[in-house]
Amino acid sequence: MTPLLQVVVCMTLLTFVAIVLGAVLRNREWTLQGMQVGLSNRDKLPDATPMGARAERAAANTKENFILFLALALTAHLAGVGEQALLGAQVFIWARLVYLPVYILGITYLRSAVWVAGIVGLAMMVLALG
Repeated sequence: MTPLLQVVVCMTLLTFVAIVLGAVLRNREWTLQGMQVGLSNRDKLPDATPMGARAERAAANTKENFILFLALALTAHLAGVGEQALLGAQVFIWARLVYLPVYILGITYLRSAVWVAGIVGLAMMVLALG
């Protein structure tokens, strides 16, 4: 497996963690009531705590960005420029690793700066394709 595809696998796992973390924090699944919500059809969700809502939004943002990342990573791999795109992919995934806790903790300006760093990583991948 190429290093770029290894980053794709890591980003896939990070996306899964974001989704699970979003659900756990949103539903407060460490409580009995939250566990019941998590195991239900979720037809009547209680209001999320501010942190739970941020975790849910961070998961949604991670999924949205994963789509962009995956398209660029696979295109770079198929085009044979995976090595040139690797640094951008690494910048992207490290930014996403920082982004999740920063967003969930509600650190607003830092969250935006880290998001921009991830976009810079995507731009580096686009430039590698050029």
